[in-house]
Formats: sequence, structure tokens, C-alpha cells
Amino acid sequence: MKFESEKESSSPFADFIRNAKSEEKKRVYSEVLTEATKKQIEVMLAAREKKA
Repeated sequence: MKFESEKESSSPFADFIRNAKSEEKKRVYSEVLTEATKKQIEVMLAAREKKA
């Protein structure tokens, strides 16, 4: 149950999801996926080097 005096708080991420235009979301998601892929490759290479 919500009372009128209670304010809903939201995070910047929630605001982005709720308010950003589709084109902006696609751009951000693409950047995030690109960086995540780079990090994943770095982790895999580091693990491979430790094995050797």
C-alpha cells in the first residue's frame, strides 16, 4: 500500500529505461555489449596465460 507522502525513488538506470528513445537505447546497449565482449576476451586470455 502506498501513501501519498511516500515518494517512489528510481535509479538513473531505471529512468533511462523508462524515458530514453529507442535509438538511444540501441546505441547504449551496443556500446555496453562491445565493452563487455572486450572484457570477456581479456579475462579468457588472462586465464589462458595462467594455465600456460
